[in-house]
Amino acid sequence: MQFKHTDGRDKDFIELCHELDQTLNEIAGGEKNRAGYLPLNRLDDIHDVILAYDGEIPIGCAGFKRYDDECAQVKRVFVKKEYRGGGISKKIMEALEKSVKSKGYRYCILETGAPLIEALGLYKGIGYYIIPNYGEYQCMPDSICMKKEL
Repeated sequence: MQFKHTDGRDKDFIELCHELDQTLNEIAGGEKNRAGYLPLNRLDDIHDVILAYDGEIPIGCAGFKRYDDECAQVKRVFVKKEYRGGGISKKIMEALEKSVKSKGYRYCILETGAPLIEALGLYKGIGYYIIPNYGEYQCMPDSICMKKEL
């Protein structure tokens, strides 16, 4: 597995995010049920991305953007279904957090959803803890917000 540092305009990142959206639509029962989240996941806001590759095949991603002077917000974490269960998401998050820290941030924050049990397990397993919903997520009952000190 190789990693590539890029940004939200990368074609492989865009394709992986389309797969992520399809997966989330399946879980949520369609894009209509996720309408409130769509404007919060614009790729042009994400300037730092980690892509994971199996040879030439893009298999996973995670990005972050500035939330405030101390916090980076983790966005669009995804691993293709056929590659799950091998610790790839953990390795992607380790690379992402290293990049976040190198940019001078002290914390990572993120939002995930109550139905995303595997994601919750990943984040808790690598040291994230639940915090009150922040920003746009304050009024979204299915949102779970988390934080980690780096």
